[in-house]
Amino acid sequence: MLPESMRTVEMRESGGPDVLQTGERPVPSPDPGRVLIRVTAAGVNGPDLVQRRGHYPPPKGASDLLGLEVSGEIVAVADGVDRWTAGDRVCALTNGGGYAEYVTVDAGHCLPIPEGVSEIDAAGLCETYFTVWSNLFHDREVEKDRVLLVHGGAGGIGSTAVQLGARLGLTVLATCGSEDDCAYCRSLGARQAINYREEDFVAAVREAGGADLILDIIGGDYVARNIKAARADARIVQLAFNAGSKVEIDLMPIMLKRLVYTGSTLRSRPDAFKTAVASALEASVWPLFADGRLSAQTHRTFSFEAATQAHRMMEDATHRGKILLTPDS
Repeated sequence: MLPESMRTVEMRESGGPDVLQTGERPVPSPDPGRVLIRVTAAGVNGPDLVQRRGHYPPPKGASDLLGLEVSGEIVAVADGVDRWTAGDRVCALTNGGGYAEYVTVDAGHCLPIPEGVSEIDAAGLCETYFTVWSNLFHDREVEKDRVLLVHGGAGGIGSTAVQLGARLGLTVLATCGSEDDCAYCRSLGARQAINYREEDFVAAVREAGGADLILDIIGGDYVARNIKAARADARIVQLAFNAGSKVEIDLMPIMLKRLVYTGSTLRSRPDAFKTAVASALEASVWPLFADGRLSAQTHRTFSFEAATQAHRMMEDATHRGKILLTPDS
């Protein structure tokens, strides 16, 4: 028997971490093609912070609650769902609503919890693995020994990209803000970790021959510097603009080096695309957890009541890997 109401993490208004508070709402019912998950844990991600500040509204029809990934138990299945049944344990990509005891999810965006990963830790997998895979590797041939430069290598997206790139045979370079973070990235498989506070990453990357693939969440002056660090025919992927999106750059090197500069947001992609990415991850990436070549990277878990602290930690960028929330106090 399902309860009528559930605990949530709500926003009183747009603003800083202090606007978060616990609340209560009715338990939702899944529409056709969707499942209802009793949440074990939810991931905290950069887009959650942007939405909390009032700059990333949920798409039409999505929950206004924060939370783009969860793990837990399927407790109800709507019409049109063939694979999953009540009692299945999954991790899932959501379109919002993860900061709650129950959330409805497109059945095609659910994945089994990888062998060797705990149910709590699995909550931190989907948003970053869907993002990294879809932007770097989905429907693309992975050319081994190519050089991948990952900015913010110690964070959620960064630690995922470092691990996955290294396991797929790329030479991974990462930028970090401290020597401890550099050591962490090397432990994940980075060939070289660059402390951007003490060393110019452009010079370091060019000394290594330049980057074939660059994954950036910084923006700002990194846009022009990435172009300088890139080899000919490189691809630069922009996932966020933590240092700002309005920049003045010289576009001539893009033409001369034949660079591809692109970017995307995952939340607005069609459901069918996300389902295709889920299938690719299950086939090509989830087995790497089972044999120990990949591991979940959970930095800390907070209760719903401590969501403000979780967001402060995310904003301070003092974490390595993922920050999670659980309904349990």
